[in-house]
Amino acid sequence: MKKYILIAILFSTFQIFAQKDFQGMVVYESKTSTSDFKMGNSRDMTPEMQKMIDERMKKFSEKTFMLYFDRTASIYIEEEKLETPGGTAGGGMRWMSSFAGGGGKLYKNVKTKSFSIDKEMMGKEFLVNDSLPALNWKIESESKKIGNYTCFKATCVQPVSKSDFRNMTRKADAEAKTDKPKSTNFMDQMEMPKEVVVTAWYTPEIPINQGPEKYWGLPGLILEVNNGKSTILCSKVVMNNKEKKEITAPTKGKVVSQSEYDEIVVNKMQEMRDMYQGQGRGQGGGFQMGRGRNQ
Repeated sequence: MKKYILIAILFSTFQIFAQKDFQGMVVYESKTSTSDFKMGNSRDMTPEMQKMIDERMKKFSEKTFMLYFDRTASIYIEEEKLETPGGTAGGGMRWMSSFAGGGGKLYKNVKTKSFSIDKEMMGKEFLVNDSLPALNWKIESESKKIGNYTCFKATCVQPVSKSDFRNMTRKADAEAKTDKPKSTNFMDQMEMPKEVVVTAWYTPEIPINQGPEKYWGLPGLILEVNNGKSTILCSKVVMNNKEKKEITAPTKGKVVSQSEYDEIVVNKMQEMRDMYQGQGRGQGGGFQMGRGRNQ
């Protein structure tokens, strides 16, 4: 019975997708756990300063995105919000935001299996061009409703990009309490998982091979994704929206591959760490990844 219902649903949507100028839009709400983030040296942190930082980190971790798509391509854009007052601190948050899935215009083409995204880092513009990740999805038997859409579960194991800090944590204190000299290399003091289990929920009622971020490859639009500490959930779907969005790839910036951009980010983080230490701010100065107060 379920099979026949699904066929009927797909047939009823055929006319919509058959239109020459078809385009759809999805709004996604993204949230990332910030329990492993901290700013500065906790010993010098007053309750008022910690509260302000916690509020900023909450804003930094909660984002809204729009996905505009047609039959073969899409663009994924973060919703613009008012800038946070505070000068340098606000600029730092904007920069770190790009490491948490935000920033830039992400273009995906499922026909050519490629993506392009423009990134700004410390005043420099980069254009990351590369192939879409080959996600080996496993279709599960579970289903649930997201809004008015029946969704089905799929899972995969995804390699983690070095420039995506969402699942990074500080190394255990037990490792730090050794007689060996502490490394001054930023990445040596962090733990980045090589891969993460991704859970996605897709709906065959919208037979489009798209989803948020670089997720794709399922027989229906992906409406929800969990990839470790982050959850991306659809809050609105508009089919064949009247106001069309130009779905084109970005073109500005120095062209690099994803692996080249990852190395640039890691090197820049090390430079920032060295700069803070050189200014006498000590081991705890500046932005750090570490255990939150509740851990």
